[in-house]
Amino acid sequence: MSTSSIRPAHDASVWGISIDEAVHAVQRGGLVVLPTDTVYGIGADAFAPDAVAALLAAKGRGRQMPPPVLVGSVATLDGLATDVPEGARALAERFWPGALTIIVRAQPSLAWDLGETHGTVALRMPDHPAALALLARTGPMAVSSANRTGQQAALTATEAHAQLGDSVQVFLDGGTAPGGVASTIVDATGGVLRVVREGALSLEELLTVTAVEPFQVPAPVETKAPEPSEEQPTPPEASTTPETEDDAR
Repeated sequence: MSTSSIRPAHDASVWGISIDEAVHAVQRGGLVVLPTDTVYGIGADAFAPDAVAALLAAKGRGRQMPPPVLVGSVATLDGLATDVPEGARALAERFWPGALTIIVRAQPSLAWDLGETHGTVALRMPDHPAALALLARTGPMAVSSANRTGQQAALTATEAHAQLGDSVQVFLDGGTAPGGVASTIVDATGGVLRVVREGALSLEELLTVTAVEPFQVPAPVETKAPEPSEEQPTPPEASTTPETEDDAR
């Protein structure tokens, strides 16, 4: 695939045909790259399991790392999630579109397969006009950072093309993404709202809206040193630690 698959999406006066092509690609089960307010993302129809599987394959990622879902409006929250706490709803109304990702319990009736989600989904509404123009027509999209796992997240459509190439049908070029700090992630699936990743929004900003527990660094696991007489087990082979962050969130 040549760079002719990169389409201009800098502003509404030029992105009409580009958005059309991206919408058609998504509707056909293809993948698109889109600019967001953090980095470029690679996206697919959230309700097309084969497309989501292709997204994970393009990144070199397994089902144990499901992608977040980007939405085009706050109203979509209730369509995708169940038992949404009022505090989580208030955060979405205050900070969407923007750098806030909310983990909620997914509607059990939804016909999607994002991977091993354990019944939850991470939702965000990006603060980027081209992304919102696309989402307004496609509906919710599974979106992950536009890079191969372990590589740097793409800040331009050209960088995304260099990494993802033929796996993507349309690259929307919205100029250089701002990069910087990823979104703050709040878990709303428990009894209290809790920050699980610190990001662009501070705890103090969240607390102006509702009660939120701060991020807690997991305590190190203490292991008992074996007695001299105990048998020493053979250490397991080193395994690769999976990514724990997704900058497109």
